[in-house]
Amino acid sequence: MTSVPLNPLTRRDFLSGTAAGASLIALHPYSAFAAAGQAHLRIMETTDLHVHVFPYDYYSDKPVDTVGLARTAAIIEAIRAEATNAMLVDNGDFLQGNPMGDYIAYERGMKEGDLHPIIAAMNTLGFDASTLGNHEFNYGLDFLMKSVAGANFPIVSANVATRLGASPRADETLLKPYVILDREVTDGAGQAHPIRVGLIGFVPPQIMTWDRRHLEGKAQARDIVETARAWVPQMREESCDIIVALSHSGIADADHADGMENASVPLARVEGIDAVMTGHSHLVFPSPTFDGYAEVDAATGTISGKPAVMAGFWGSHMGLIDLLLERDSNAWRVISFTTEARPISQRNEDRSVTPLVESVPTVLDAVRKEHDETLGYIRRAVGKTSAPLHSYFALVADDPSVQIVSIAQKWYIAEMMKGTDYEALPILSASAPFKAGGRGGPDYYTDVPPGDVAIKNVADLYLYPNTIRAVKVTGAELKDWLERSAGIFNQVTPGEADQPLINPDFPSYNFDVIDGVTYEIDLSQPSKYGPKGEDLNPGASRIGSLMHEGQPVDPAAEFVIATNNYRASGGGAFPGAKGDTIIFEGPDTNRDIIVRYIIEQGTINPAADSNWKFKALPGTSVVFDTGPRAAGHLDGLTSLAIEPAGDGPDGFARFRIAL
Repeated sequence: MTSVPLNPLTRRDFLSGTAAGASLIALHPYSAFAAAGQAHLRIMETTDLHVHVFPYDYYSDKPVDTVGLARTAAIIEAIRAEATNAMLVDNGDFLQGNPMGDYIAYERGMKEGDLHPIIAAMNTLGFDASTLGNHEFNYGLDFLMKSVAGANFPIVSANVATRLGASPRADETLLKPYVILDREVTDGAGQAHPIRVGLIGFVPPQIMTWDRRHLEGKAQARDIVETARAWVPQMREESCDIIVALSHSGIADADHADGMENASVPLARVEGIDAVMTGHSHLVFPSPTFDGYAEVDAATGTISGKPAVMAGFWGSHMGLIDLLLERDSNAWRVISFTTEARPISQRNEDRSVTPLVESVPTVLDAVRKEHDETLGYIRRAVGKTSAPLHSYFALVADDPSVQIVSIAQKWYIAEMMKGTDYEALPILSASAPFKAGGRGGPDYYTDVPPGDVAIKNVADLYLYPNTIRAVKVTGAELKDWLERSAGIFNQVTPGEADQPLINPDFPSYNFDVIDGVTYEIDLSQPSKYGPKGEDLNPGASRIGSLMHEGQPVDPAAEFVIATNNYRASGGGAFPGAKGDTIIFEGPDTNRDIIVRYIIEQGTINPAADSNWKFKALPGTSVVFDTGPRAAGHLDGLTSLAIEPAGDGPDGFARFRIAL
C-alpha cells in the first residue's frame, strides 16, 4: 500500500504539541501522543562522511568542532532516546575524502578480512543500512568490495551493475539493489507490531565518467529514476510497508532527464517511495538554500510532497525524518511527518564555532589506531617551500597553490611525451583550486607557510586521488576551455562600484587556470557557458589576448594539456576534454606527482607568474569573499589593486578589486 503523507508537522506544531518544555527534550510528540494502532518511526541519516570520524582536520593537523562521526554519534544517541522506534542509515561517500582514506588505500591497503576504519565506526553505532556514493569507486572495485565486506549492515545500490540485462530487474548488480528489513515497532498503547521497511540505493551514473579507469569493462550505471521505477514495484510486491530511497544524488531540477546527476526531485515522484534521504551536494535540507526550487518545500522539508532530508557533509549534521504511522488492514501507512537536519556545531557572529555535542568515546576508540597512524602519515616532510602556499586569492589572481600543481603536472607529462608522436607539441597544464571557501566555509583554504612541506600539505593542495592524464586540443578548444572556466565570474557593468564577482553556483574545482599561455578575462562580457558547462551565449567571448610564447594562439594549432582523469574524461563538461582527446593515461595520482616533484626539487619557489588577469575596466570595482586570514597575505599580491571591504556573510571576509 502506498503511503499518503499529507500532513507534515511544522516546527511550530512540534513546539506547541508538547505538554511541557521537558517533554520536548524527552520524547517527540509522535511517540508521546501516538494512539493504539499508531507508531512513531524516526529514520536518521548520515551522508558524505568522507572518512571523517575524529573531529580533526588532517589538512591543517588540528582538532575542529565542525566535523566527525564521533560528534554526530552524540546526536544519534539523543535521537534514539527521544523516540519509541528508530533506524539509522548512511547515504554514501564514506570511503574517500581525507588523508585517513588515502592512508588506508595507498599505505596500509585492504586485505581480505581487514576492517576499514569508517566501517568500524559505523559498526559501532549500529547502522541499519547504507548505500554507495560516487567516491566509493575512487580506489577501484577491489578496494571497495573488501571494504564493504566488513560492514555489519547491508549496503545497497540499485543502479550499478556488473552486467546489464534487458531491464534493471534483469541486471547483475554490483551489490543488492535493495534490502527489506523486518522490524518491530511499538504503538501508542505499548503493543509491538511487525513492520517491513524497504531501503533502495542510488548513485549518480556519472561514476562511469569520473572513475572510468576503474569501471570501464567492469561495471555500468543506469539512470536513477529508470532504475527506481523498475525496482520499487517489486519491493511493494514483497509486502514492504514503507520504502525509503537512499539517494546519493542532490536536489535540483524537477524535470527528469536521462542520466541526470542530481535526480532526487523526479526520484521522489516515483510511486511507492515514502521518504527520500538525499546527499552528494554537501548541502543541508530542509533549509532556505532550496527556496524556490520546483516541487521542493524548503520549510516543511518535502520533495514532491514526500519527506526528505540532506545532512550536510563530514558529519556536520544528522538528518532526521520522523514518520507517524497508522496500522491499516495489517499494513502501515504514513499519516504525518517532520523533517530536520540537526547540526553538531554553530558558527557565531564573531566567526568562532561553538560545539553543540561532544565526541562519543566508543566511536573514537574504534578508529584511534588508524587516526594515530594517519597523523604520522601526514606529517612526513618531503621538501621545503620558499614562499607561502595559500588559496585565499585563487579565484581572482594567479595563485601559488594552483601554480605548484600545474608545474608538477607539466614536469611529469613533459617526461612522458618524450619519444611519442606528441613530443614536439607545446605542453600546457590545467589546474583548479580545490579549497577555496564556498560551501566548505571561511576556513576551507590551503595555507602552507614557508618551510617544510609534508604529505599533509600535498593532500591540502590536491584533495582528490585523481590520476594524471594528458589531452591533445586545438587552439580553438583551448580558448573555449578557458571560456568555460571564466563562467565562474558574474558579468559586470563598466563604471559601477562593488559588484559581486563570483557566481556562487560555480564550484571552484571547475575554475581551471591553464599555465603555459597568457590571457585576459573581460568581465564586461557575458559568459559563453553556464555553471554546468551548458551553452548560454554561443557568440560570447571573455578570453582575450590569448598568447603562447608571446604569439597569438592560432585556432588550428595543437597543444598537449596536462590534467587529471576527472577533467580529461568529461568531468565539468569542458571543451576539448570530453574523453575523446586523451593521449596519455598515467598510473600515478596527481598528489604523488606533486610529492615527487617537491622531492626532486628539494626546495620549491611557487611564485605565481601572473599569466592571467582581468581586463582593465576604468572606474569599475568588484567584491568577493574569502577567508579572514587572507588579510595577512595582501603584501604578496602585487598583480591586483585589492583592499579589504569589511565582513562577508557566515564568517567570510570581503575584499574589493579596482579593475
